[in-house]
Amino acid sequence: MKPGANSQPGFFVVFEGPDGGGKTTQSGRLFAHLEKLNYEAKWTREPGGTALADLIREVVLHDTTHEISPRVEALLLSAARSQHVEKVIRPALEAGCVVVCDRFKYSTVAYQGGGSGLNVGDLNGLNKFSTDGLDADLVILLDIDPSEGLCRKLGLGGAGGSETNKMELRGVEYQERAREQFRQMASESPDRWLVIDGTGCADEIGDEISRRVTKELEARSIVPTSASTGRLI
Repeated sequence: MKPGANSQPGFFVVFEGPDGGGKTTQSGRLFAHLEKLNYEAKWTREPGGTALADLIREVVLHDTTHEISPRVEALLLSAARSQHVEKVIRPALEAGCVVVCDRFKYSTVAYQGGGSGLNVGDLNGLNKFSTDGLDADLVILLDIDPSEGLCRKLGLGGAGGSETNKMELRGVEYQERAREQFRQMASESPDRWLVIDGTGCADEIGDEISRRVTKELEARSIVPTSASTGRLI
Protein backbone atom coordinates (compact mmCIF):
# COMPACT_ATOMS: atom_id res chain seq x y z
CA MET A 1 0.00 0.00 0.00
CA LYS A 2 1.28 3.45 -0.87
CA PRO A 3 1.95 5.65 2.18
CA GLY A 4 -0.21 8.71 2.57
CA ALA A 5 -3.73 7.61 1.68
CA ASN A 6 -4.89 10.64 3.67
CA SER A 7 -3.34 14.07 4.14
CA GLN A 8 -3.19 13.71 7.93
CA PRO A 9 0.06 12.66 9.64
CA GLY A 10 -1.67 9.84 11.56
CA PHE A 11 -2.74 6.37 10.44
CA PHE A 12 -6.32 5.10 10.15
CA VAL A 13 -7.07 1.38 10.55
CA VAL A 14 -10.62 0.06 10.07
CA PHE A 15 -11.96 -3.41 10.89
CA GLU A 16 -14.81 -4.66 8.70
CA GLY A 17 -16.62 -7.87 7.90
CA PRO A 18 -19.70 -9.99 8.55
CA ASP A 19 -21.08 -10.23 12.06
CA GLY A 20 -19.36 -12.76 14.29
CA GLY A 21 -15.97 -12.50 12.60
CA GLY A 22 -14.16 -11.05 15.61
CA LYS A 23 -13.87 -7.36 14.67
CA THR A 24 -14.36 -6.01 18.16
CA THR A 25 -11.98 -8.55 19.68
CA GLN A 26 -9.24 -7.98 17.13
CA SER A 27 -9.58 -4.20 16.97
CA GLY A 28 -9.31 -4.06 20.76
CA ARG A 29 -6.34 -6.37 20.64
CA LEU A 30 -4.58 -4.18 18.08
CA PHE A 31 -5.27 -1.09 20.18
CA ALA A 32 -3.76 -2.79 23.23
CA HIS A 33 -0.72 -3.85 21.18
CA LEU A 34 -0.15 -0.30 19.96
CA GLU A 35 -0.61 1.06 23.47
CA LYS A 36 1.94 -1.41 24.82
CA LEU A 37 4.45 -0.22 22.22
CA ASN A 38 3.78 3.42 23.26
CA TYR A 39 2.15 4.55 20.03
CA GLU A 40 -0.30 7.41 20.39
CA ALA A 41 -3.41 5.36 19.65
CA LYS A 42 -7.18 5.67 19.90
CA TRP A 43 -9.92 3.05 19.57
CA THR A 44 -13.45 3.89 18.48
CA ARG A 45 -16.45 2.28 16.77
CA GLU A 46 -19.36 2.81 14.40
CA PRO A 47 -22.11 3.54 14.63
CA GLY A 48 -21.06 5.60 17.64
CA GLY A 49 -17.97 7.36 18.87
CA THR A 50 -19.80 10.49 20.09
CA ALA A 51 -22.83 11.02 22.31
CA LEU A 52 -25.04 11.95 19.35
CA ALA A 53 -23.76 9.08 17.22
CA ASP A 54 -24.47 6.66 20.08
CA LEU A 55 -28.07 7.86 20.13
CA ILE A 56 -28.33 7.20 16.39
CA ARG A 57 -26.75 3.78 16.93
CA GLU A 58 -29.51 2.89 19.37
CA VAL A 59 -32.21 3.97 16.91
CA VAL A 60 -30.75 2.15 13.91
CA LEU A 61 -29.69 -1.07 15.61
CA HIS A 62 -32.08 -1.57 18.51
CA ASP A 63 -35.23 0.57 18.28
CA THR A 64 -38.21 -1.62 17.40
CA THR A 65 -40.96 1.00 17.71
CA HIS A 66 -40.30 2.65 14.35
CA GLU A 67 -40.02 1.11 10.90
CA ILE A 68 -36.83 2.39 9.26
CA SER A 69 -36.26 1.91 5.54
CA PRO A 70 -32.77 1.08 4.16
CA ARG A 71 -32.54 4.61 2.73
CA VAL A 72 -33.27 6.18 6.10
CA GLU A 73 -30.78 3.78 7.73
CA ALA A 74 -28.09 4.96 5.32
CA LEU A 75 -28.87 8.61 6.01
CA LEU A 76 -28.90 8.15 9.79
CA LEU A 77 -25.64 6.18 9.76
CA SER A 78 -24.05 8.82 7.55
CA ALA A 79 -25.12 11.58 9.94
CA ALA A 80 -23.56 9.71 12.84
CA ARG A 81 -20.42 9.09 10.81
CA SER A 82 -20.09 12.72 9.80
CA GLN A 83 -19.97 13.88 13.39
CA HIS A 84 -17.71 10.98 14.35
CA VAL A 85 -15.21 12.00 11.69
CA GLU A 86 -15.42 15.70 12.50
CA LYS A 87 -15.21 15.40 16.28
CA VAL A 88 -13.10 12.29 16.84
CA ILE A 89 -11.34 10.64 13.92
CA ARG A 90 -9.95 13.55 11.92
CA PRO A 91 -8.67 15.50 14.96
CA ALA A 92 -6.88 12.37 16.17
CA LEU A 93 -5.30 11.79 12.77
CA GLU A 94 -4.24 15.42 12.57
CA ALA A 95 -2.54 14.97 15.94
CA GLY A 96 -0.54 12.05 14.51
CA CYS A 97 -2.45 9.25 16.25
CA VAL A 98 -3.09 5.73 15.05
CA VAL A 99 -6.89 5.47 15.00
CA VAL A 100 -8.38 1.97 15.22
CA CYS A 101 -12.07 1.86 14.27
CA ASP A 102 -14.52 -1.04 14.58
CA ARG A 103 -16.52 -0.53 11.33
CA PHE A 104 -16.63 2.56 9.09
CA LYS A 105 -18.28 3.68 5.85
CA TYR A 106 -17.60 0.37 4.10
CA SER A 107 -20.27 -1.26 6.29
CA THR A 108 -22.88 1.09 4.86
CA VAL A 109 -21.98 -0.03 1.34
CA ALA A 110 -22.06 -3.68 2.42
CA TYR A 111 -25.27 -3.70 4.47
CA GLN A 112 -27.46 -0.99 2.98
CA GLY A 113 -26.00 -1.63 -0.50
CA GLY A 114 -25.24 -5.33 -0.79
CA GLY A 115 -27.66 -6.42 1.91
CA SER A 116 -30.63 -4.12 1.30
CA GLY A 117 -30.11 -3.38 -2.39
CA LEU A 118 -29.53 0.38 -2.40
CA ASN A 119 -27.43 1.74 -5.26
CA VAL A 120 -23.76 1.38 -4.36
CA GLY A 121 -22.76 4.43 -6.39
CA ASP A 122 -25.22 6.56 -4.44
CA LEU A 123 -23.88 5.20 -1.16
CA ASN A 124 -20.30 5.89 -2.19
CA GLY A 125 -21.30 9.48 -2.92
CA LEU A 126 -23.05 9.76 0.43
CA ASN A 127 -19.99 8.34 2.19
CA LYS A 128 -17.68 10.78 0.44
CA PHE A 129 -19.87 13.69 1.53
CA SER A 130 -20.34 12.53 5.13
CA THR A 131 -16.63 11.86 5.69
CA ASP A 132 -15.34 14.80 3.64
CA GLY A 133 -13.45 12.26 1.53
CA LEU A 134 -11.75 10.41 4.39
CA ASP A 135 -10.59 6.85 3.61
CA ALA A 136 -8.94 4.27 5.80
CA ASP A 137 -5.22 3.76 5.28
CA LEU A 138 -5.79 0.05 5.94
CA VAL A 139 -9.03 -1.95 6.03
CA ILE A 140 -8.85 -5.33 7.75
CA LEU A 141 -11.63 -7.60 6.51
CA LEU A 142 -12.28 -10.47 8.91
CA ASP A 143 -14.11 -12.75 6.53
CA ILE A 144 -16.42 -15.48 7.79
CA ASP A 145 -19.30 -17.50 6.43
CA PRO A 146 -22.46 -15.73 7.66
CA SER A 147 -23.98 -18.97 8.94
CA GLU A 148 -21.03 -19.54 11.25
CA GLY A 149 -20.80 -15.87 12.14
CA LEU A 150 -24.46 -15.69 13.14
CA CYS A 151 -24.12 -18.87 15.19
CA ARG A 152 -21.27 -17.24 17.07
CA LYS A 153 -23.10 -13.95 17.55
CA LEU A 154 -26.50 -15.36 18.43
CA GLY A 155 -25.07 -17.97 20.75
CA LEU A 156 -26.35 -21.00 18.85
CA GLY A 157 -24.79 -24.38 19.38
CA GLY A 158 -23.44 -23.42 22.78
CA ALA A 159 -21.25 -20.65 21.40
CA GLY A 160 -22.14 -18.17 24.13
CA GLY A 161 -23.40 -15.23 22.11
CA SER A 162 -23.90 -11.54 22.86
CA GLU A 163 -26.49 -8.81 22.40
CA THR A 164 -28.00 -8.88 18.93
CA ASN A 165 -29.16 -6.05 16.67
CA LYS A 166 -31.78 -5.69 13.97
CA MET A 167 -29.37 -6.24 11.07
CA GLU A 168 -28.13 -9.50 12.55
CA LEU A 169 -31.70 -10.71 12.80
CA ARG A 170 -32.35 -10.21 9.06
CA GLY A 171 -31.04 -13.68 8.36
CA VAL A 172 -28.30 -15.51 6.53
CA GLU A 173 -29.22 -14.44 2.98
CA TYR A 174 -29.02 -10.76 3.93
CA GLN A 175 -25.65 -11.36 5.60
CA GLU A 176 -24.39 -13.30 2.58
CA ARG A 177 -25.17 -10.37 0.28
CA ALA A 178 -23.35 -8.03 2.65
CA ARG A 179 -20.38 -10.39 2.75
CA GLU A 180 -20.13 -10.48 -1.03
CA GLN A 181 -20.12 -6.69 -1.11
CA PHE A 182 -17.28 -6.61 1.43
CA ARG A 183 -15.31 -9.07 -0.67
CA GLN A 184 -15.92 -7.07 -3.83
CA MET A 185 -14.63 -3.89 -2.19
CA ALA A 186 -11.54 -5.77 -1.03
CA SER A 187 -10.87 -7.13 -4.52
CA GLU A 188 -11.12 -3.63 -5.98
CA SER A 189 -8.49 -2.18 -3.59
CA PRO A 190 -6.10 -5.00 -2.69
CA ASP A 191 -3.37 -2.56 -1.66
CA ARG A 192 -5.62 -1.05 1.01
CA TRP A 193 -7.52 -4.14 2.19
CA LEU A 194 -6.13 -7.07 4.18
CA VAL A 195 -8.46 -10.08 4.00
CA ILE A 196 -8.15 -12.61 6.84
CA ASP A 197 -10.10 -15.79 7.51
CA GLY A 198 -12.10 -14.93 10.62
CA THR A 199 -12.43 -18.59 11.61
CA GLY A 200 -8.72 -18.95 12.30
CA CYS A 201 -6.89 -18.96 15.62
CA ALA A 202 -7.48 -15.63 17.37
CA ASP A 203 -3.83 -15.35 18.45
CA GLU A 204 -2.56 -16.02 14.93
CA ILE A 205 -5.01 -13.53 13.44
CA GLY A 206 -3.90 -10.92 15.97
CA ASP A 207 -0.23 -11.54 15.20
CA GLU A 208 -0.82 -11.21 11.46
CA ILE A 209 -2.67 -7.93 11.93
CA SER A 210 0.03 -6.56 14.23
CA ARG A 211 2.74 -7.40 11.71
CA ARG A 212 0.90 -5.71 8.85
CA VAL A 213 0.09 -2.59 10.83
CA THR A 214 3.65 -2.31 12.11
CA LYS A 215 4.94 -2.58 8.55
CA GLU A 216 2.58 0.17 7.40
CA LEU A 217 3.54 2.44 10.30
CA GLU A 218 7.22 1.99 9.52
CA ALA A 219 6.55 2.87 5.88
CA ARG A 220 4.88 6.08 7.05
CA SER A 221 7.70 6.80 9.54
CA ILE A 222 5.21 6.78 12.41
CA VAL A 223 7.12 5.84 15.54
CA PRO A 224 6.18 5.25 19.20
CA THR A 225 6.53 8.06 21.68
CA SER A 226 7.89 6.83 24.99
CA ALA A 227 5.93 9.37 27.02
CA SER A 228 2.50 8.63 25.58
CA THR A 229 -0.09 5.92 26.13
CA GLY A 230 -3.16 4.99 24.18
CA ARG A 231 -6.61 6.20 25.06
CA LEU A 232 -9.93 4.43 24.57
CA ILE A 233 -12.69 6.59 23.13
